[in-house]
Amino acid sequence: MNVFTRRVRGFRLLDLVGIGLLVAVILGVYLAKTMAGRERAEIATIERQIKVEKARIRLLQAEVAHLEQPGRLERLSVTYLKMEPVTAHREATPDQIIDLARAGPPKKAKAVSAVAGMISGSDSMPGIPPPPPPEANPVRVAQAQAPAPVEAAR
Repeated sequence: MNVFTRRVRGFRLLDLVGIGLLVAVILGVYLAKTMAGRERAEIATIERQIKVEKARIRLLQAEVAHLEQPGRLERLSVTYLKMEPVTAHREATPDQIIDLARAGPPKKAKAVSAVAGMISGSDSMPGIPPPPPPEANPVRVAQAQAPAPVEAAR
């Protein structure tokens, strides 16, 4: 008996093997198509999320542009922080700038942790360190000097 002529329950063995391979191929194509459909749906979802995120980025950029307007910042600094433009008599001279550079940055006050603030029962908000004492962060500015009196020519 030959493989091509052998019969099993009335069917040639070669026919059964061919039908089995055909079913396996059909099943493989079906599974591949199903997985590709799922991938397409996932890609479409991600693309929609990207569009939403890009719109959100544009909105945030517009908000930052509004918040960083110099006129608005100046108005807020005058209203809430009581700041004023620096006058000419408060500017540092080149010699004072050199002295400031040599002195280095001012010492920083050690911040109190939120847990330590809650335990000690201090009035400050937990997580927000108290402001440093005024002497810890000195501000040096040029003092206005009166011009020397001009002596009358003799």
